[in-house]
Amino acid sequence: MRAYLTCAWAIVLRETLRFVNQRGRFIAALVRPLVWLVVFAAGFRAALGLSITPPYETYITYEVYIVPGLCGMVQLFNGMQSSLSLVYDREMGSMRLLLTSPMPRWWLLFSKLLAGTVISILQVYAFLVLAGMLVGVVMPVEGYLLALPVLMVTGLMLGALGLALSSLIKQLENFAGVMNFVIFPMFFLSSALYPLWKMAESSELLRDICALNPFTHAVELIRFALYGSLNPTALGWVVLALALFAGLALWGYDPARGMVRRRA
Repeated sequence: MRAYLTCAWAIVLRETLRFVNQRGRFIAALVRPLVWLVVFAAGFRAALGLSITPPYETYITYEVYIVPGLCGMVQLFNGMQSSLSLVYDREMGSMRLLLTSPMPRWWLLFSKLLAGTVISILQVYAFLVLAGMLVGVVMPVEGYLLALPVLMVTGLMLGALGLALSSLIKQLENFAGVMNFVIFPMFFLSSALYPLWKMAESSELLRDICALNPFTHAVELIRFALYGSLNPTALGWVVLALALFAGLALWGYDPARGMVRRRA
């Protein structure tokens, strides 16, 4: 157990130090959701009226509604960027060196996944602080505490998706196209920017697609947690998606069956 914990700590520390030294990445991770919050929300405040819907108990402004979705956006982009570092490490050779360690492959991948999740949680809380300072969107105090385990689960799920995708990408140059193909459909076809009932007014098919999107349930899980409640349905979908994406990642990095073997 001590060897397992030492391995996980070393990988988490390495990824955290890499993130701290990349100040541009941290600034970009905060600027992106803040631009959406300040500019996008200002433009859509009058166009999108929001009625009372759980977990809200009264009418809310669009800025209040969009903040949990932007928290999910931070974790989604961070999960993809963490998988980008895996592709980079694989091309540079450090990933091959890591996988030759005596620790089980699944634990090494979990440690990388845990490191990316920790970084995404730091980014989310930094964004929540700035959202409160700039536009006055403040959550209940207990919501900030209850959101921590939820952010851990959603971060692991989105990070596992990035891990699975990184096992399929052969070259670093192809990663940008894959990110756009995955991130933007997941983000726009979700409840991050508008509730599902609003989507159903225009298209029932799009509403059903959004309801099947695991990112929708991640956003709703974060939304309910920030207001001190739990959404069991969303939690079940997120855990199921986490198990699926983690299984795909383990298969992809298995040299006997996955994409790593075919690349060799």
